[in-house]
Amino acid sequence: MGEAKRRKSKLGEQYGQETRILPWVPITKSQADLFVRWTTRGAWIGIGAMVVAWVTIRFIGPAFGWWQVVS
Repeated sequence: MGEAKRRKSKLGEQYGQETRILPWVPITKSQADLFVRWTTRGAWIGIGAMVVAWVTIRFIGPAFGWWQVVS
């Protein structure tokens, strides 16, 4: 408990608040982590959509006679 009191007296009003990435950037570390998680998820969704589109264009469309693949 002594360590927590010392830290609280040292930090003052900033005690218990999240730390920022950089002092002049108003983005906390948890917000940065959330951004990385969302963008990673979005990238995987984009990769999946690209694979589905490629399979459709390369195999499904020609199999049903919708179009022909030109080599």
